[in-house]
Amino acid sequence: MIVRASLDSDAEALAAIYGHDVLHGFGTFEEVPPSPREMAARRLAIVERGLPHLVAEADGKVLGFAYAGLFRPRAAYRFTVEDSVYVAPDAKGRGVGKAVLTQVLAACEALGLRQVMAVIGDSGNAGSIGLHRSLGFEPAGVCRSVGFKHGRWVDTVWMQKPINGGDSTLPDAGGLVLTGH
Repeated sequence: MIVRASLDSDAEALAAIYGHDVLHGFGTFEEVPPSPREMAARRLAIVERGLPHLVAEADGKVLGFAYAGLFRPRAAYRFTVEDSVYVAPDAKGRGVGKAVLTQVLAACEALGLRQVMAVIGDSGNAGSIGLHRSLGFEPAGVCRSVGFKHGRWVDTVWMQKPINGGDSTLPDAGGLVLTGH
C-alpha cells in the first residue's frame, strides 16, 4: 500500500468510497451521495488551499482517502483544521485509515498548523474513534442527537489533537488565509 496525493482522476473512487458511507453509515451526515464531479470539485477546493488530500492505494486501487479541511471560516481559526477519513468497505481493518491519516497529520505539521479537530458522526463509530485515539486525539465533547439519519438520532463526537506544540507557544507562521464572517 502506498499513500499519495489524490488526483482529479481519483474522483470516481472517492465518490464510491464516500457514497457508501453516505448510504450505509453515520460517519457523514450527508444523505445523498455526491457525484464524482462533485467529489472532484471538493477535492480541488482543499488542494487549492494548500491542504493535504491524500489517498491510500494498493495494486492500482484506491482503498481510502483522508484530507484536512477548514475547521471554521473565521480568521481566528487559521491554525486549526478538521480532518476527514474514509475507507472502502472491503479495506476496513487493514490499517488503511491509519496510514492515510498519519500522512495528513504530518502534512498539517509541515504547514505550521496547531490543532486538528475530528468531528465524528455517531458515538457508536468505534472504528473512527479508535483510529483517532490511536493517533493521539483526545475527546473534546459529544453533541447528542444533533443529526437524524437512517431513522434514528445521531451524535457527533469531537476529538482534538494539538500539533506543533498546540497552544504552548505563539504561532511562528501566518496560518491559513481565512476571511469568513
